[in-house]
Amino acid sequence: ATVKYQSHGRERGGVASTFLAERVVVGETPIPVFVNQGKGFRLPDPSEDVPVIFCGPGTGIAPFRAFLEERKATGAKGKAWLFFGEVSEKTCFFYKDQFEGYLADGTLTNLTTAWSRDQQEKIYVQNKMLEHSAELYAWLEQGAIFYVCGDASRMAVDVDKALHTIIEKEGGKTPDEAILYMAALKEAKRYRRDVY
Repeated sequence: ATVKYQSHGRERGGVASTFLAERVVVGETPIPVFVNQGKGFRLPDPSEDVPVIFCGPGTGIAPFRAFLEERKATGAKGKAWLFFGEVSEKTCFFYKDQFEGYLADGTLTNLTTAWSRDQQEKIYVQNKMLEHSAELYAWLEQGAIFYVCGDASRMAVDVDKALHTIIEKEGGKTPDEAILYMAALKEAKRYRRDVY
């Protein structure tokens, strides 16, 4: 989608979207790109029976779709839980058929969705995490790796707060003990973030 808008009485276009939609000639215009690898944002060995929890609202779903494809292709062991959030189930349930297929074939153990605008009260992934706090904490206690991808300024902060709350509530820990628990998750590379 090309970004178009008016500013100071002039028609304007998004720098990248206009370039890609209107100026690039397929097959003729080389577009230099590079890959910035997230070395710590990877799945565990597929032969290991390690539970994984993915939290990817909005565009943060991208790596988890690939992770699930990889889990299916490699026959990965261990449970997998996906928290996915977007604006509306009717218009934004991206990859619904694929995710439901993964549920059916066992690639995905749990799929928990959060639709922020489908009801009067806004519901986000962190709300759904809190709703499933006992089970989520049990997965962490079983050695689960928790992955989060998406907005760094709000979502990732709120997810982090929800994790602290879950650890305090379900683990019977003080706020300071929850901080230590989270630090131990990070040290063990069991709390992996790709936020932007």
